Amino acid sequence: MARKYTKHGSRADAWDEAEDPVEAPPPRDCWLCERPCGETVIWHHPIPKSRGGRDTVPMHPICQSMLITTFTNSELQRNGLDAGLLRIDPRVEKFIAWVSGKEPDFNAPLGKKKQR
Repeated sequence: MARKYTKHGSRADAWDEAEDPVEAPPPRDCWLCERPCGETVIWHHPIPKSRGGRDTVPMHPICQSMLITTFTNSELQRNGLDAGLLRIDPRVEKFIAWVSGKEPDFNAPLGKKKQR
């Protein structure tokens, strides 16, 4: 039968002797708007998984919603991992200009995806 405690004291003592506390990594930048991400980070597939995408990139939830409501899976597949091509779209330029003044954890409903 296993012991509940070590021979030299309780488990709590072992945790108290921890070395330096681990520092949190610096916030990542959003793939689309290039602002630092806040507490909530979405790992988004720039090329949709249904189209063979495997890579993920960090994004704000609002930026991911903007991509999903603006572009089709075919358009995202064509643009691939190049966020610069997405940023030159007038709809995305307008969105980035609007969201640039907001705090990192800002989120708002963007509407529904338009049927084509």
